[in-house]
Amino acid sequence: MELKEKQRKILDVAVELFKEKGYMGSSVRDLATKLNIKAASLYAHIRSKEEILEWICFGIAQEFFDELQEVKSTNIPPKEKLNLFIDKHLSVVLKNRDVTHIYSNEWKHLEERLPEFVELRKNYQQEVEDLISEIYKAENWELKSPAFTTRFILHTLNNSYFWFKRNIESGSEVTDEIRDKVLFGLLGNHKQ
Repeated sequence: MELKEKQRKILDVAVELFKEKGYMGSSVRDLATKLNIKAASLYAHIRSKEEILEWICFGIAQEFFDELQEVKSTNIPPKEKLNLFIDKHLSVVLKNRDVTHIYSNEWKHLEERLPEFVELRKNYQQEVEDLISEIYKAENWELKSPAFTTRFILHTLNNSYFWFKRNIESGSEVTDEIRDKVLFGLLGNHKQ
């Protein structure tokens, strides 16, 4: 999805507003006020407030899918592939903290495209589950519940922005800490 310059500005301000007041607590009038324009002028650039939520949800979902496809296409040992997946997913989360927050908490307010978005989330979760199952099988690790393990990993990664201060200069510190906790917490005595 390619946004025009004005739409990008609207999106950036909307992200701040939705983070501050929540999607349901924000109005087009609030957005127009923050942009210092009349509410009616916004409709020259957007169809609705929901369209902005669509930009947010579908935009970051595409980033997650792009990174996942890159991981899946690599020809590296399974454990490294799991590390790479964690790194790639976290990099999207940490460079888009506010967008991730909105994506994780406000997607249920999509109306027109909600079924499409739910299907997209299910597809992503299934692709991650397939990747994790493949890795566990290749390493001969026991995986009792692939679906639960996948949901646990995704929930942990998607909500990691809560745990770390914004002033951390290097996202790699955050990524290393989470990777160790997720990976070695799951592998137990397999840590090498």
